[in-house]
Amino acid sequence: MTHSRIQPGISFPALARRVPARGVGIPSTDARKIALTLGPSMLMLAALLVVGPIAQPEAYHHFHDTRTLLGIPYCLNVVSNLPFAVAGLLGLHWLLGRTCTLPRHLKACYAATLGGIALTAFGSAYYHWAPSHQTLVWDRLPMAIAFMGLFAGFLSERLRLSGPASLRLLAGLLAFGLGSVLYWAAFDDLRLYVLAQFYPILAIPMVLWRTPAPFTRGGDWLVALGCYAAAKALEELDGAIYLAAGLVSGHTLKHLAAAAGAFVIVRMLMHRQAMACDRL
Repeated sequence: MTHSRIQPGISFPALARRVPARGVGIPSTDARKIALTLGPSMLMLAALLVVGPIAQPEAYHHFHDTRTLLGIPYCLNVVSNLPFAVAGLLGLHWLLGRTCTLPRHLKACYAATLGGIALTAFGSAYYHWAPSHQTLVWDRLPMAIAFMGLFAGFLSERLRLSGPASLRLLAGLLAFGLGSVLYWAAFDDLRLYVLAQFYPILAIPMVLWRTPAPFTRGGDWLVALGCYAAAKALEELDGAIYLAAGLVSGHTLKHLAAAAGAFVIVRMLMHRQAMACDRL
């Protein structure tokens, strides 16, 4: 019979050795672990290739709340990005401080995540100040960094990847994420960006289910995903919410919901503890 207990001082390398895989099991090599997790993304990519190019609709830039306040166009859509800066910088302050005991490869993953979140505040504010295809690039680039850094950190933890394998995964995911934005900007084709944004959302719950938890607060991953799902729903309801409320639009609320997800991730990183499993 296996019981879990919290050991706050346990190091991640020791954790990787002491927690056995369970259920279906995890392949023995890092390459197989990564291939098993990312392999299904090829099916999603194949489906997107069949669909054909996905252009960015011009209507995407037509927001319902166009009010200029304090000299700021689309004011609430611009200033509602401030929480991203707060969440990202708060997380970076912890990550670079003395109380953070994560190994270097996980620090690299979450530095990309938190840095991307902080930069999203500026990129998104720049875009919403003057919405266009050209400014949208600067909104999506930092988001791609945040998404890919977070996915790399998540997979590194759950699959118990070695430091070198984790850093290679981070580099590959960052290259793909940034490349997907630049490909869209060059060819007006969103297929790769759709894959970069939505495959992690589909993969994270499956990996949570199939792998043992290395840390407490594992449920926070699902809470963060819920915040993101709510943000996407609010984005679709932009006009309906603005017409009903009159004070705030769905797009502004989208930013706040997504930022709430970022704060959930930051709080999880700061307060979780390592888990150790002992066979009795």
